[in-house]
Amino acid sequence: MPPSPNIPRRETREARTARALRIAERLGEAYPDADCELHWKTPFQLLIATILSAQCTDVMVNQVTPALFEEFPDAPALSHAQPKRLEQLIRRTGFFAQKSKAIRACATAIVRDHAGKVPRDMDSLTALMGVGRKTASVVLGTAFGVPAVFVDTHVKRLTHRLGLTRQTEPEKVEQDIRALLPPEEWVRFCHRMIHHGRRSCGARQPRCDTCPAADLCPRIGIEGPKRVLKTRSTKAKPLKS
Repeated sequence: MPPSPNIPRRETREARTARALRIAERLGEAYPDADCELHWKTPFQLLIATILSAQCTDVMVNQVTPALFEEFPDAPALSHAQPKRLEQLIRRTGFFAQKSKAIRACATAIVRDHAGKVPRDMDSLTALMGVGRKTASVVLGTAFGVPAVFVDTHVKRLTHRLGLTRQTEPEKVEQDIRALLPPEEWVRFCHRMIHHGRRSCGARQPRCDTCPAADLCPRIGIEGPKRVLKTRSTKAKPLKS
């Protein structure tokens, strides 16, 4: 493992902002095509796939959604689905009873309140069953191109490790990212952080030797030459993420 960089523990906001911009640039060079790994064709399909991804891998969701969307391609169709049939189709994503209830109620509300179209604002999205701020931000940023920050387990873990935030609550982590980077970078940065967390910066065995931002990372929580205080992890909730 290469030596940790000389990043002061009391880094100024200006220095942290400059470092965050350099990290974003490095990740952009390493993962220029990083995007959402869920398969979708419409904003509604992305919304449903993101709800299903709670406590489940994107790989598994992508295995389940082709049959789901072939039978129920839009909100009107899904709103009339039989619960048992939905449970059968999404069983492999886990928490299938809860998720079946959530996606059916979500589709029903979209038909009833939004003329069958996925709303494009945070308040309307988070009013839908099964949709929390993270899911809403994924849809706004990925499907509609609205500047948004989505904090999943990878983004939360990596921003701590990189020393970009000391917060533990996702909404506060989101606020710190918003303060460090310009809006046009938010969506790309989050997708690239997720890619980096899955491919290189693992929770237990980060590949620091090949990390494009190794010289910009204080490696908080990693055993090594410059050990720093670890943060306590929390379990993710199955729904409303």
